[in-house]
Amino acid sequence: MPAAWGRFADSHLMYSFRRDTVAKASLGILLVLLVSSFACPWIAPTNPYDPASLDLMMAQTPPAWMEGGAPDQLPAFVLGADDQGRDLLSTMLYGMRVSLVIGLGAVLVQAVLGIAIGLTAGYLGNRVEILLMRLADVQLSFSTLLVAIFIGAMFRTAFGVASYERLAVPILICIIGLAEWPQYARTVRASVLAEKKKEYVEAARVVGLPTWRIMLRHILPNTLSPVLVISTVQVANAMMTEAGLSFLGFGMPVTQPSLGSLINAGFEYLLSGSWWITIFPGSLLVVLILSINLLGDFCRDVMNPRLYKGM
Repeated sequence: MPAAWGRFADSHLMYSFRRDTVAKASLGILLVLLVSSFACPWIAPTNPYDPASLDLMMAQTPPAWMEGGAPDQLPAFVLGADDQGRDLLSTMLYGMRVSLVIGLGAVLVQAVLGIAIGLTAGYLGNRVEILLMRLADVQLSFSTLLVAIFIGAMFRTAFGVASYERLAVPILICIIGLAEWPQYARTVRASVLAEKKKEYVEAARVVGLPTWRIMLRHILPNTLSPVLVISTVQVANAMMTEAGLSFLGFGMPVTQPSLGSLINAGFEYLLSGSWWITIFPGSLLVVLILSINLLGDFCRDVMNPRLYKGM
């Protein structure tokens, strides 16, 4: 382990990271947000899932520093309250955790499905490749939001709104994951087409290794660099998709706040003076996605020497 860490510390990736101020700032912000979201049961002033924390008399309470705020309730209501009387800071922390779980889970589904299809299509070729890639083209012709709205509406109709609210997180993970896998499949297929012509693959065939072993043990590890770059971007895209669905009313229910559902809940009060219900969650979502995208750009530049500015 010390030797492996030493090689990593001396790698081109770490050398580039230490020289990139934007990447270091983005990673620092992202780590703070990640720790804050997953540690929310211990650091949040209240629990928005606890019915006892709901106080309609405190609904739309302004932030503590504004006129009409509740400074005597600190640390609760430091950012005000939402339309249900929940502490907005606590609700944002719990909502960010939901958004991150959906984003990471959806990317995991996309990666597993897309890598498997891309690896199979690229290595086997012929009719298998044509069939799988045409399936990917058909999938790409549909908007992610359109597919998600259609599947979500079908689930609500078949099983009822109550069942959807109880299973909203895994449903959204599956919906977003199934809608975005072609990005991985096409990237992995292109890498496999280049790798399978190399000498080490020919040597593996000559010694009689089975196809699945060649694909998983020899070709797949050499196609993971672009997959890692795509994953950073796709996490942000999945979170944006969840936020868009929640804003349209097809995502997380009001009882399970996410950043998207918080923006939706406060949108109707935006022009009536209660701007904080939408502005604060929206700003947090922008900062979170921006930090992920900046890290993704850094990884893309470092892992592709032709794009790396320092070369």
